[in-house]
Amino acid sequence: MTTLTEACRFRHFKQFEFIFGFILTGGIILLVLCSDLLFQGMADKINLSARLIAPFTQAEHWFGTDPLGRDILARVVSGGTVSLKVGFISVMGAVVFGVLMGLVAGYFRGFIDVIVMRFADIQLAMPFILLAITFIAIVGGGLKNMIILLIISQWVQYARLVRGSVLSLRDREFIQSARAIGVSHFHILFSHLLPNLIGPVIVLMTLNVANNILLESSLTFLGLGVDPLTPSWGGMLANGRTYIQTAWWVSFFPGIAILLTVLGLNLLGDWLRDSLDPTGRTVR
Repeated sequence: MTTLTEACRFRHFKQFEFIFGFILTGGIILLVLCSDLLFQGMADKINLSARLIAPFTQAEHWFGTDPLGRDILARVVSGGTVSLKVGFISVMGAVVFGVLMGLVAGYFRGFIDVIVMRFADIQLAMPFILLAITFIAIVGGGLKNMIILLIISQWVQYARLVRGSVLSLRDREFIQSARAIGVSHFHILFSHLLPNLIGPVIVLMTLNVANNILLESSLTFLGLGVDPLTPSWGGMLANGRTYIQTAWWVSFFPGIAILLTVLGLNLLGDWLRDSLDPTGRTVR
């Protein structure tokens, strides 16, 4: 009876976790996608006569204004475009490259496996901030270079995850049967092995989108990310740190946007993990 009660509580908790995570993530993505319609041109509109207006004191500036009189709400919504673009595109690039390397290394083994995994070990031994500073010093900052940096830094996670799973599957009966009837290596890799690995990869993707949003905001805050003139959550945090004691809202609202976005994505990732891997559940 106790086990049944705990299972019911766990199921209800996971349903709430999914609904809350979906509402948070979906609402923020929808708001960002409609930013051009809702706040057309307002994110960069300077009005020095309306600088540092406190939040909820004027109807036209719900979240207040920054030191240049720009509307905070418009900049937070527009800035989400950069953060979400970096988060999703970089994860997709890392998945494509990492999964391909993991499949090839785990299936063919031998020299290819040694080269890929030793290169992965070297990269994992390098601190991310050192890699970021070196990369940006060589090629420069900007949105495109930020995405490339995150792809380079994170493909290893997917490669190691996929390689480990491929090693456990490559000698299973269905793979041996496919080889015996002359199925090509390409078909085995992408029609037999890859579908059995997609669950853990999707979970890691969801969690890494949230992580990449944090990384982009952190690097932009340090001046290593996107162009300071482009509205972004990290850039808004950096611009508001000088006014943190007199105009707290300049940094507060982009920080809340980062918190809610990462929270929603992590809740969805946790729900996906328990849904796709029931044996790994933890009763709460």
